[in-house]
Amino acid sequence: MTPLAWRKSSYSDGSGDDCVEVSGLGSSRIGLRDSKHPTRGHLSVPTPAFRTLLTTVRATRPRP
Repeated sequence: MTPLAWRKSSYSDGSGDDCVEVSGLGSSRIGLRDSKHPTRGHLSVPTPAFRTLLTTVRATRPRP
């Protein structure tokens, strides 16, 4: 089994305190995990649901 390629989300806190990593889990799911505790498992969500989440975050986040 090939190890997953995790990358830090661009939405993570720059100070390193709130770091989320994401990985593609095939064509239909996205994995999310806490980069401070990568061995504690991950949350797997359907790709369409993840896209909806990102769209909502982008539309509702405070602007500088």
